[in-house]
Amino acid sequence: MATKTWDAASERFIKDDLDQVEKLRRLRRLHGIARLMDTAIRIPGTGIRFGADSVFGLIPVIGDAGGALVGLYIINEARRMGVPPTKLVQMLGNLGVDAVVGSVPVAGDLFDLFFKSHRRNFDVILDHFGMKREDLR
Repeated sequence: MATKTWDAASERFIKDDLDQVEKLRRLRRLHGIARLMDTAIRIPGTGIRFGADSVFGLIPVIGDAGGALVGLYIINEARRMGVPPTKLVQMLGNLGVDAVVGSVPVAGDLFDLFFKSHRRNFDVILDHFGMKREDLR
């Protein structure tokens, strides 16, 4: 949703802040999804956090496929926001490792507790835009 305004002083069109607002809105939404999928719940007394991806992974086949679909949504949003193909491939690799290893019974469920592909992919997006999580507040 790019809007442009004519700047008489420079005699050219300039982009409004709407682009920045839209980007920040999308990044906040993706941050919420990544957090829900990977780190929404903390195990009391430990530093271990898990999310819906770990819980879904307990359901054979369907659970890991559902987590992968959510991950593909994050990657597609990154593509729409202009993340370059090399970083998209890196994000697909993170998601692929999570889906393949996570589908192994028991060991895959433990792996899901420590390998947080959605959060890693969100960090790739933030890195592309030169932002930190604190910038989203």
